[in-house]
Amino acid sequence: MRIICDAPGQTCNRLWTYVASVAQCIAENKKMVIIFYDWTIEDFPNLLHAKFIYYPLWQPWFLRLPKGWGWYKHLTWKVTHNKTWNAIFKWLRFTKGWATMDDTRYLSKSKKELVRVFKPKDEITAKANALVSRIRQDHDFIIGVHIRHGDYKTWRNGRHYYTFDEFYSFMLQLRDVYSDHNVAFFISSNAQVDTKLFQDCKCFKFEKEPSGDILDLYTLSLCDRIIGPWSTYSRWASFIGEVPLCFIKDKTQILQDKDFSIVTDFYHFASGESTEEFWTKDD
Repeated sequence: MRIICDAPGQTCNRLWTYVASVAQCIAENKKMVIIFYDWTIEDFPNLLHAKFIYYPLWQPWFLRLPKGWGWYKHLTWKVTHNKTWNAIFKWLRFTKGWATMDDTRYLSKSKKELVRVFKPKDEITAKANALVSRIRQDHDFIIGVHIRHGDYKTWRNGRHYYTFDEFYSFMLQLRDVYSDHNVAFFISSNAQVDTKLFQDCKCFKFEKEPSGDILDLYTLSLCDRIIGPWSTYSRWASFIGEVPLCFIKDKTQILQDKDFSIVTDFYHFASGESTEEFWTKDD
């Protein structure tokens, strides 16, 4: 039985740390334990209630206290970033899920069931499907645009940060690349975005609401193409929805259809290109 002990954090980081173990459990009828679950776990009921996954510290009453999730995040972060506790986890043969992400043995075999297990709750999927259906009434091609701001402005010295104007330039390129389609854009962002910034591009987005990050994530997985900076977020949407993704590598990039490929596992596109290569070379 594999016991995963990563700290909670960015949701898609956590989903990627679970997926190899979940796939193995599905393929080999095994069981696993997730000690410190991500705080968006309630948005994934099939994952939370999977019969082969145990959450020994799952205490909904505590998490629903006014500061419950904040306390949980603080305490689990301290434990998982403590040398003594890490030594104990190692002695107990617990596993850091981040170390399993190169394990691709069971992903293809288990993919159909993985899609079901990692499907968000009905409230989220219904909203996403409704918007996509509405868009497809007048458009036959939807490009998901993942605009990551916030921490990306300073992370890695802003290497993966692009302005709204730069995203607009990429969107105009793609409108021309797919000129034989009636193209619409779905905007997913952790920033406040005024779609009027993207003149001549038909854009749709959700207003910020609870579960908004997961709602955007699932909607991206329903698009026909996805663009965005390097991120586990868009990478997960591509993997789970089998949607061709193109990472933006620099602001002068010229986009073409051949640049898009489906993510098959954390480190690879179906094209054979590494999902890591372009950004680790100089780091």
